[in-house]
Amino acid sequence: MTQWQGKRYWLVGASDGLGAALAQRLSGAGAEVILSARSEDKLAALADSLPGKARVVTLDVADADSVAEAVKDVGAVDGVVYLAGVYWPFGAKEWNAEQGAAMADINFTGLMRVMGQIVPDMVARDDGHIVITSSLTGFRGLPGSIGYTASKAATMSLAECMYADLRKTGVKVQVVNPGFIETQLTDKNDFKMPFIMSPEDAAREVFEHMNSDKFKKSFPFAFSLLFRASQFLPDWLYFRIFS
Repeated sequence: MTQWQGKRYWLVGASDGLGAALAQRLSGAGAEVILSARSEDKLAALADSLPGKARVVTLDVADADSVAEAVKDVGAVDGVVYLAGVYWPFGAKEWNAEQGAAMADINFTGLMRVMGQIVPDMVARDDGHIVITSSLTGFRGLPGSIGYTASKAATMSLAECMYADLRKTGVKVQVVNPGFIETQLTDKNDFKMPFIMSPEDAAREVFEHMNSDKFKKSFPFAFSLLFRASQFLPDWLYFRIFS
C-alpha cells in the first residue's frame, strides 16, 4: 500500500472527467496535488473543492515551451499521472486531418514532451512514480477510430518501453487501460458503449492500481477480456468480428 501523506502528485489533464475524480481520491488520501490543463477556471474550481493542499499550473502539452515552463513551476514531484487527451470519432473514409493530428499530438506526443522533462530527474534521484493513461482501444486497431486508437496504442507501447528500462530502479512505471468513461469525450459517440463507467468508478480502479506493484491494469475486467483476447485472433477473423 502506497503512503500518500505528504506526497506531491502532478496530474496532467485534470480539469474534468477521470482526472478530476482521481484528484479527489489522491487529495482525500493525503497527497498534495498539482492540477494542470489548459482551462484555468476549471482547475481553480476543482482545487477549491479538494479536501487537501492543491495547486493550479496551467499547461498546454502541445507546446514544448509551455511544458518546460510548467515543469519549472511545479518543481520536484513524487509522482506524475498523464491523463491529457482529446477525441473525435471518425474513420479513414471521413478522415479529418486536423483532428487526427491533434489526437496524435495531445494524446501521445504531449506525453513524450512531459516524460522528457520529468523522467531524467526521477532517474537521477532513483525515485518517482509515473502513471500513463492508455485505453482498451490500444490493444488492436478498430474501425471508425483514426487517431485515437493509434495514439493510445502508442502510449501503451511507450509505457511498456519505460517499464522495461526502469523496472529494476526506484522509478515505478504503471499504465492503465480504461474502457468507456462518462465524459465530454464519450458524449461524442453515437453508439452503445458497453460497461460504461462513471469517472468516480474509473478513478477508484486507477487509485487501486496506483496502490499496487503491478505494471498494467485494464478495466472493466470483463470488457477488457474481449480486447486482450483479440490480440490472439488471426487477422481474417478479427476484422470480420470487429468491423
